[in-house]
Amino acid sequence: MKRLIATALLGALSLTACAQAPQAPGAQGQAPAKTPAANSAADAQVRAALSKLNPDVTVEYIGVAPLPGFREVIAGGQLVYISDDGRYLVQGAVVDLQRENRDLMRDSAALAKFRKKLIDAVPANDRIVFAPPNPKYTLTVFTDIECGYCRKLHSEIGELNRQGIAVQYLAFPRMGLGSKDHKDMISVWCAPDRRRALTNAKGGAPIEPRDCKNPVSMEYNIGQRIGVDGTPAIFTEDGTQLGGYLPPGNLRLALDQWAEGKGGH
Repeated sequence: MKRLIATALLGALSLTACAQAPQAPGAQGQAPAKTPAANSAADAQVRAALSKLNPDVTVEYIGVAPLPGFREVIAGGQLVYISDDGRYLVQGAVVDLQRENRDLMRDSAALAKFRKKLIDAVPANDRIVFAPPNPKYTLTVFTDIECGYCRKLHSEIGELNRQGIAVQYLAFPRMGLGSKDHKDMISVWCAPDRRRALTNAKGGAPIEPRDCKNPVSMEYNIGQRIGVDGTPAIFTEDGTQLGGYLPPGNLRLALDQWAEGKGGH
């Protein structure tokens, strides 16, 4: 039973608001510096523990965690801490009471950097963009066409643009590859006017079947790799995830707070 629970935990790290079928911490609270040999030994222990927990899990990154005695691990787009000896796994909030109750996992610079790298790899012409002139903020939003909150966000795209927010959509058919959702999103991305096709589809209009060379599966796979588990999934330019749907005013406020936390946009 313990093995089943642990396997389910790490298995969930590779899945995806509508559900699917960070700042770098300062020196305070950091673990003491280790020698390269000690770090290498800890990394090996962590990899061995993860492999035992779930042989199929993909480890994207291992580094020093801000929690003493632990390594910071990105697996399946999710962040966990694992003790240097491979015995303990921490998943969820880790709050530093001496640093304004900051959640160290939420604010992980390594996780944001990992997400940004993958998102930035998507060519501009593979995105469906709704942007005002000279936007103050640009968001990447993983979306599908059936999710109610995705439709609600898109119905407010004009107001988002008026508030200086550009939205760059990436495809995330939450019902999975090969589903009707997936095929419909291919039809949208293959339409002569993608913006109109997406707007019509989110409005419930019939979707004309189309096929072409398209990025839908690639974008879905990137979403899975960075841990998207629901749509809409909203990311800032540095890879920070703001969560799911927010009303335009709340989203602008969240972006202003994010920019302030970074020392200005």
